Amino acid sequence: MADRGGDVTRLLLAGTGLIGARHLAHIEAHPDLILAGIIDPDVARRAHATAPGFANIDAVDVAADGIVIATPTCSHAPLTIAAVKRGWHVLVEKPVADTLGNADAMIAAADAAGVKILVGHHRRHHPRVAKLHEIITSGRLGHPVAANMMWLMRKPDEYFDADWRAGIDGAPIKQNLIHDVDILRWLFGEVTDVLGLASNAIRGAKRPESGGAVLRFNSGVIATLTYSDTTPTPWGFEAGTGENPHIPCTAQDSLRIACTGGGVEFPSLRVWSGSTHWNEKPRPSETPVDEGVPLIRQLEHFAKVIAGRVKPLVDAASARATLDVILRIERTASVT
Repeated sequence: MADRGGDVTRLLLAGTGLIGARHLAHIEAHPDLILAGIIDPDVARRAHATAPGFANIDAVDVAADGIVIATPTCSHAPLTIAAVKRGWHVLVEKPVADTLGNADAMIAAADAAGVKILVGHHRRHHPRVAKLHEIITSGRLGHPVAANMMWLMRKPDEYFDADWRAGIDGAPIKQNLIHDVDILRWLFGEVTDVLGLASNAIRGAKRPESGGAVLRFNSGVIATLTYSDTTPTPWGFEAGTGENPHIPCTAQDSLRIACTGGGVEFPSLRVWSGSTHWNEKPRPSETPVDEGVPLIRQLEHFAKVIAGRVKPLVDAASARATLDVILRIERTASVT
């Protein structure tokens, strides 16, 4: 087990791409975190940080308490397993792995090493998501019945220049919808049934570009999800919340949940209640919430996990369950 250096948490960062660069900036700016080193085969990317740089994980020769893994999905399992064998706690980006078998191997390796894996479903750390969870699980709106979620944005063509994004791993199912599925699982329970359709009619890519899925949960909730990376709409988590600095905030709701005692919209957290008959008009009310940056909150949570103060909010087993749903959606979303 790695020894912690005083009151600060020493973190390695593997991968400095789109999400890795955001982790890098947050770690370097945080007073309670120290960037112990950068792991990236690209020399130019390593040079942007003031911390020591390493071409691969085996070359790391500095002390660290944990590692943030923000690399392509296919590398999550081997990097995580190598990290836990060195006694480092791991924050690995979503999806937890490319296959359920690799996720199982990661879980087994961490258990054997006595360290924790936190998976980067960072939206659970968003204050508005936390408040939504509180509203639904408190029972104030009764039993949830149905939900409708949209993720409809247009990714720039250059986003797909990376080879690994050209295929199924670069589709919005595994890259974007996975966040939404994780939130819905947190709200409603486990998914029992999956239906889906997909299309690649716009770009003609070798992957689903647009589609829809219907999920049934063990709580009885039915959720419909519509997704696309080819249309510039204001409806999606990043646009609605403004949590991604590269995506302009529209403040438009992209999730609506209907319950036996009312409903709630997200991210506005506008609650509708007060009507018990369809001749009565539902009454809206606003929900106050303290704002915060989910990636920063996730890193702070990771530091607490490393210190043994809390359990991972999203452990590898939970992330595996989300991956299982995503793979089931992919199997229903074949394109030619």
